[in-house]
Amino acid sequence: MSNKKILLEPIIKNNPITIQVLGICSALAVTSQLKPSIVMGISVTVIIMFSNIIVSMIRKWIPKNIRIIVEMTVIATMVILVDQFLRAFMFDVSKQLSVFVGLIITNCIVLGRLEGFALHNKVMPSLFDGLGNGFGYALILIIIGGMRELFGSGKLLGMQIIPQWLYDAGYVDNGLLMLAPGAFFLLGLLVWLQRSITKQYEEE
Repeated sequence: MSNKKILLEPIIKNNPITIQVLGICSALAVTSQLKPSIVMGISVTVIIMFSNIIVSMIRKWIPKNIRIIVEMTVIATMVILVDQFLRAFMFDVSKQLSVFVGLIITNCIVLGRLEGFALHNKVMPSLFDGLGNGFGYALILIIIGGMRELFGSGKLLGMQIIPQWLYDAGYVDNGLLMLAPGAFFLLGLLVWLQRSITKQYEEE
């Protein structure tokens, strides 16, 4: 499989959230605004990518009976580094994300890519696999976060997007989108859309 196909498959054909149904909790919990959605998406992408690279590099020296422990140690190390970076340089976003950065350690997407791909492949394909899966995850978070913030509060990244004259004419923000059920509805629509695209992609 080419590096291009490895990179694009988790985005187009096998998205970790909408197709594999992984990472759902964080996709719902941190997407009430666009900014934390972007930061969470980038954080997971960085963690998957570098964890894949490290495990791929040492895969021949990892004893099979302790491979999960080694993989979890790599993931935990990367999560701690990312968490400390956010605390140092983006403290306000770090507070918004709360415990969900730490919970990346238990994210099935990350461990799944290490166990299912990096442990059996060379460094470059593992890098592209991590980047593709991370971007596929981030893309869904950004779409949900953007739609929830825009239609739930009329803003994007804290800036007013929906003009005041529209509110004066009777427009009302959709408060449901700022709640968990609104996130479920949006995610359901994205799952339907992604699976429809995937079905069409497979038929071509």
